[in-house]
Amino acid sequence: MRTLIVNADDFGFTRDVNEGIVHAHRAGILTSTTLMATGAAFSQAVELARENPSLDIGCHLVLVGGPGMPPTVGQLIRALALGRIEVYETLAAQVKRILDAGVRPTHLDTHKHTHLLPPVLDAVIRIAEETGIRWVRRPFDFPLHAGGAPMKARLAHRAFGLMRPAFSGVLRRRGCRVTDHFAGFRVTGRFDAGELARLIRSLPPGSTEFMCHPGYCTDELRAARTRLKESRRQELDALTSPEVRRALEEAGVRLASFGELDRAGS
Repeated sequence: MRTLIVNADDFGFTRDVNEGIVHAHRAGILTSTTLMATGAAFSQAVELARENPSLDIGCHLVLVGGPGMPPTVGQLIRALALGRIEVYETLAAQVKRILDAGVRPTHLDTHKHTHLLPPVLDAVIRIAEETGIRWVRRPFDFPLHAGGAPMKARLAHRAFGLMRPAFSGVLRRRGCRVTDHFAGFRVTGRFDAGELARLIRSLPPGSTEFMCHPGYCTDELRAARTRLKESRRQELDALTSPEVRRALEEAGVRLASFGELDRAGS
């Protein structure tokens, strides 16, 4: 059995991103999203979550680029080394805001994958233990057709691979749950329907989380601080493409969500 969770990051970032995520769920293959408590459109995202109960919601935890936060991962690393950021307190407050809004998250991930840093991972696991949100993203791509990925993405993927054994061991020892596989890092901002259909056909047995960033691109997103702008609409078109739906059916891949796997005990 091959099971695919299609998760959109950045729910709550802007209203056009929110609306694109919901459309990708209603009209496409998106099953899940992670909510940014720090996002400018957080309140709208909460309302949309209530209106779309079949959309699985997680927490997209932010330590970089948010209000009063370091703008880059490099500066975050420096702030951690100098003891200038309270990681657990910052992230726990974000989860509390989501819970207080009436949302019941099923999974945790981090903006820019900052939980690859040991102090951040420790805080995320502590939050998982305290809240019972046991699913945590393990962001290491399985091999796929990504030879055309930018050099920066390929180098980062190799660096991530060196971290994989220790990272996975910590999650396992602390009782967190992870999908068997992950994909999306190397194709972020550059995949279309054909690339996504090829990925689906190449999925290995077991469960896979596919990370994506769909959205509409209006003046609101264009004015936001993010490199992912027009590419969000391209991802949205891919996620709602009949070609991608056919690939799922032909490959016998089942769509699922973290909540569904929890309920099934998978």
